[in-house]
Amino acid sequence: MKTLKKAVILCTLVGAMGGVSGQQSPEAPEALLRHVVLFKFKADTPEAKLREIEAAFLELPSKIPQIVHMEWGINNSPEGLNKGLTHGFLLTFRSEADRDAYLPHPDHKAFGEVAGPYIEDVVVLDYWAREKAAD
Repeated sequence: MKTLKKAVILCTLVGAMGGVSGQQSPEAPEALLRHVVLFKFKADTPEAKLREIEAAFLELPSKIPQIVHMEWGINNSPEGLNKGLTHGFLLTFRSEADRDAYLPHPDHKAFGEVAGPYIEDVVVLDYWAREKAAD
């Protein structure tokens, strides 16, 4: 649980350093804010509990209107560089204010109560999406 709380605090700090809260990136006014969350679960986490945690996270967009899109998946990279992180979630927000409203939201906190005891590590990275077309 402490790891999850640290991730939420780090995410908030990164967002605060990255720009004026509530505004979009000045470089790309149409850009969307991406919030990447990667989980490493404790080795003894039962499969049924993993399914419950996945379902709880996937319910967040229906409970928190600031989330405009979510996608997720389970690691299947053959490179072996995931450092034990198995589950990836990509949330999209329109602004830093929307992301900042999500972080302390009661439903996000409730998810942390469900998942926290089973999380060994979490990585959070927020960025303003930029596109580069394939050549």
